[in-house]
Amino acid sequence: MARRRKQEPDGTNLPDDEVRDERDYSVRAVERVCLILNLLQESVDGITLNEVAQTTGLPKSSAFRYLWTLEHHRYVERDETNNLFRLGLGFVGMQSRHLEILRERARPSLEALRDEYGETANLGLLDGDHIIYIEIVESRRGVRLAASRGDRDPLHSTALGKAIAAHLPEDRVRTLLDRAGMPGRTSATITSVGDFMTELAGVRRNGYAIDNGENEADGRCVAAPLLGTHLPAAISVSGPSSRFSMQDAKKVAKTLIRVASGIATNPVSAQRSEAMA
Repeated sequence: MARRRKQEPDGTNLPDDEVRDERDYSVRAVERVCLILNLLQESVDGITLNEVAQTTGLPKSSAFRYLWTLEHHRYVERDETNNLFRLGLGFVGMQSRHLEILRERARPSLEALRDEYGETANLGLLDGDHIIYIEIVESRRGVRLAASRGDRDPLHSTALGKAIAAHLPEDRVRTLLDRAGMPGRTSATITSVGDFMTELAGVRRNGYAIDNGENEADGRCVAAPLLGTHLPAAISVSGPSSRFSMQDAKKVAKTLIRVASGIATNPVSAQRSEAMA
């Protein structure tokens, strides 16, 4: 009686010397990628190249190639300031737990900002080469400036974009600008890379960014980065320029800086009064 040969899932017959009861379909390279991603997921602050090499048993040069490839596909993000690697935005979808936690932490503060100043408060994130709005608390006024959750805006013309870009490595900012371009949204939009870099230097110095009619001619927005979240995110307050003056924006900026620093540390159940304390 002829022996029945086992087959691969695609129907290909296995050679006799590979026939066995339980076939191992694992691929070593994939297993190493999974080890790296599991290590990143378990880390709050990020991991070093040495930690990746030790965990996977890879030489540092090979571990770096794995990380570089994952970074290229946005599954890993590298903090060039301290050479730490973290999970990248390739895993951060609109329904991910990472963003849900950030929304839960930010929402009371955004509501408090809206109630304090009467204008729309926003939470934005760098997604690719644009800013995406992941939480919005709209002004209660009839005339207001407000995007919708999931809307995308350019990096170079928004206060959120400036606040985030100011704390990215310069070469990464230049790459993002080169990829997305710097179209003039209004007559006030910064359309020169050199001018934009000068603007970012001022953002770092002041701690906040202002969009003065650069994204919408009749709009004004002020934003502060969320530096403690390990995500390229920022919060902002925006309103019609006829009502929300530059003096108003600078006044709000002081509060935004304080609130932004607290969002990363306040528990999800923080009360609105604590957010504005």
